[in-house]
Amino acid sequence: MPYVVTRSCCADASCVLACPVNCIHPAPGEPGFATAEMLYVDPLTCVDCGACTTACPVDALKPHTALSSAELPFLELNATYYKENPHADRTPMYVVPRQRVLPAGELSVAVVGAGPAGLFAADELLRHPGVRATVYDRLPTPYGLARAGVAPDHQDTKQVTQLFRTIESQPGFSYRLGVEVGTHLTHADLLREHHAVVYAVGAATDKRLGIEGEDLRGSASATDFVAWYNGHPDRAHDAYDLDTERAVVIGNGNVALDVARILTADPDVLARTDISDRALAALRASKVREVVLLGRRGPAQAAFTLPELLALAAIEDVDVSVEGWPDDLDPAATEKTRLLSRLAARTPVEGRRRIVLRFLTSPVRLTGDTSVRALEVTATALHTDEDGSVRALPTGGTQVLETGLVLRSVGYRARPVPGLPFDEAGATVPHEGGRVEPGVYVAGWIKRGPTGFIGTNKTCAHESVESLLDDFAAGRLARPVRGGAGTTTAAPGVTALEVDALGLDAWRAIDRAERAAGEAQGRPRVKFTDTESLRRAAQAVPASRG
Repeated sequence: MPYVVTRSCCADASCVLACPVNCIHPAPGEPGFATAEMLYVDPLTCVDCGACTTACPVDALKPHTALSSAELPFLELNATYYKENPHADRTPMYVVPRQRVLPAGELSVAVVGAGPAGLFAADELLRHPGVRATVYDRLPTPYGLARAGVAPDHQDTKQVTQLFRTIESQPGFSYRLGVEVGTHLTHADLLREHHAVVYAVGAATDKRLGIEGEDLRGSASATDFVAWYNGHPDRAHDAYDLDTERAVVIGNGNVALDVARILTADPDVLARTDISDRALAALRASKVREVVLLGRRGPAQAAFTLPELLALAAIEDVDVSVEGWPDDLDPAATEKTRLLSRLAARTPVEGRRRIVLRFLTSPVRLTGDTSVRALEVTATALHTDEDGSVRALPTGGTQVLETGLVLRSVGYRARPVPGLPFDEAGATVPHEGGRVEPGVYVAGWIKRGPTGFIGTNKTCAHESVESLLDDFAAGRLARPVRGGAGTTTAAPGVTALEVDALGLDAWRAIDRAERAAGEAQGRPRVKFTDTESLRRAAQAVPASRG
């Protein structure tokens, strides 16, 4: 009875290390680890011990006899990986984390950003005795995109926060939440207070299309839309006009699929999740019946992952159709094209909401007086360059799609970090192995760009922390000036650690209050969606406690 990975998992390798027979790949150090869409269990060598299920923080592993009908395709998917990627070496893997013998004296590190990258960086640091990690974030709540980016109908994925709670419970860990670097304190302040600073601030903005009409009302970024339905304090009180039968999402990555699912989901099902109450009310009144996802290139180049496509195909009360299939594309070319070809052959059911995966189509311009009324698109054809890359070129002629909501989902982009160099082309901070300079390091999307999955940040953080510890051991880090953190211009004489920061106990008070409100409604939690209510929930805890 082999176990099966049943979706895009967090890929943090916990299950790999737990497996006694090394049957889960790609493993750390192997080609594809941290870039593969998911991990895979070899059905021929799995010994049915169940150790992987205990280690997995998001319950992605199941015995094959417990798979639902929607999960059955993952059985073949796991097996196919080993047919195409044989692993001759079956030596059981035993990985013992390296523990540093650090120079005398406590090492204090500031981690800026409380999302997965920042928390994995803190975890890597705290594996070594004598290290203190203080995690800063401008929001009153931690977990970044794990809290405000994962779709509310993906509650299993959000179980990774259990792992984060374990990390934040370690000795030497503390939070300084609700503190923004660049506003309340500076990069220099952090360096005075700590031996080193790790920036794990992610990619907070989205890429633009650069087409006419992009700034009309009804045109927005999928990034902001996701933040809206997840109750992010920055966007929770936005308003979207859903009084339109068709919505268009430009892009076809996993975020685009998330948006399409939420727009077409049964509101009664969403009401059992942690979706924002404001968004739920808007979706209950929504007139959206069709969501079209536009991809400039073809099905073979689609950006979404196969597990997310399988999840979409398994939805029972929403039609999923495919348009724009290249004449020369073999449906059996890949697992992804095989599934897309089966979706293309489906017969629509009258009266259902519909998601259309439309390929070989590029946006031209948005039209309307003050609000979006239509999107003009053009067909494209694929061109392969000498280096093998595939581009989509317009073929001429246009078509008009009537719509009142257009969401661009063409990628994230990081903002410059005050005091650090910035590569405008790649929207990352230049570094070597995570080291910007001795004492300053980066991890996560600000380091490598918006690629990978939640667990990818673990490997990324490990590399950066190794560089930091190398510098500390070599004496390249300046000693902090205790109590010498800089002052803010708004509050002279207030140290960086006293800037109305919320600590771990405050976050736990918020978490308890949200969960209690959710329990009363049969939901995982009811989120507080503005800074004032979040701080009120934490008022019983002294603000400066960690």
